Parts: sequence; C-alpha cells; structure tokens
Amino acid sequence: MAFFKAKSKDKAGTVDLEHLPRHIAIIMDGNGRWAKKRGLPRTAGHKVGAEVFRTIATYCKDLGVEYLTVYAFSTENWKRPKEEVDTIMGLLKRYLLEAIDTMAKDNIRLRFLGDLTSLPRELQDLAAQTNAISETLNGFQANVCVNYGGRDELVNAAKAFAQDCVAGKYVPEQLREAQFEQYLSSAGLPDPDLLIRPGGEQRISNFLLWQCAYAEFVFTDTLWPDFKKEDLDAAIIEFQRRHRRYGGI
Repeated sequence: MAFFKAKSKDKAGTVDLEHLPRHIAIIMDGNGRWAKKRGLPRTAGHKVGAEVFRTIATYCKDLGVEYLTVYAFSTENWKRPKEEVDTIMGLLKRYLLEAIDTMAKDNIRLRFLGDLTSLPRELQDLAAQTNAISETLNGFQANVCVNYGGRDELVNAAKAFAQDCVAGKYVPEQLREAQFEQYLSSAGLPDPDLLIRPGGEQRISNFLLWQCAYAEFVFTDTLWPDFKKEDLDAAIIEFQRRHRRYGGI
C-alpha cells in the first residue's frame, strides 16, 4: 500500500474550496523530537505544539472545514514522565479557560473525546463547561481526543451495548453499524475524510480505528511544531487529487 508523503513547500495546485474534506483528523506528532533537536526539554515542544493547534484550528474554520479532530493525549501517554504529563494537563487547562471566554464570540464548538474521568476534577469541570457552551453554538467544531484510545473506545462501546442487551433494550442480532456508532465517543460526528500525521511516522497509533475505515491518509515528515498552513494546504490538495471509491470501482 502506497502512501503520499506531503511536502511542506508543495505548491503544485491550490486548494479547491468547493471540495474540502468535511472532517479532518490530525495526529499531532513530533513535539518531543522537535524540542530535542533544539536542545530543549520535551515540554517546550508541547507548548509550541499547542499554539500550532490553535493556528491550524482557526485556519480550518476560515477555509470552511466543518470538523477538526486532533489526538492530544492517548491512553498510553500516561506512561510518559510526570513532568511531561503535568505540562500537557496544564496546557489543556489554559486552553479550556481561553475557550470558555472566546467560544461564543468566535462561534467555535469544542468537544472532548475519550475517558475524561481519569483527568483532574478541575479539567473535567472545565470540559463540562465547554460542552455546555458548545450546545448553544452551531459553527465549526474542534474535537480534542484526551485519554483516548481506539481499542479502548471499541471495548467500552461493546460493553455499553451488552449492558443494554442485558437490560432488555436490544437483542444482539439487532446490532447494525449505524447503531453501534451511537455507543462511540464520536457519536453524532461524521467520519473523518482526511487523516494527517506529521512527524514522519506511518501508522495511526490507535486513533479513531472505527471512524477512519475510509479516510484518506496523508503522512508528512514535518514535525507538528513546524506544521504550517501551507502543510495543511498540501495535504488537502493531495486529498482532492484522490478518487474515493469506498470499495467500489
């Protein structure tokens, strides 16, 4: 299977605003390596990466993309050094506080996917506030995956369906894909059309395993803190060159 590796300076073509991916997913990879190359602590990379997320999210909104979902913190990331985890949680808190102040003005919805019960109570409460504000808005939506793992999501969804079966709400034979999707943390969202992974790796690392069944993948060597609007343009242009067949001809 061949994958396109986007070039950050690719100027071949322009983005067709009439055929944008409705939903873009991004694995924000390379923060630690970016910092190491500069002799900085890994936490410095996460701080720059958080600002890049803000820039790219705003750019997606301005282009006309409806949904952006980013992989911020996986279920496996708890294994990282405490200082690094604490920095990520601190950045999340700062972003949430800023979002609460600006979401309504900018008409940007914010939703969190993943098991938030493992987060500090303060972050859980702030996330609940952003969810409540989002319910009153109808604009661009940014989804942030925190303490998220694709396999974990599928197992939890299966458990929830099984519990409904035990309660007599369904019988197993009734299960269909559309129904199962309602048990996922992404319930109500369209599947990603385009998955972008900066950082040079060519794998999806337990990210949106169900949802990306028919997504187009674009991998780039650019580390996330160096990711620019032009990199997003290059990925969208490559997406627009492809013919999505969904198993057909």
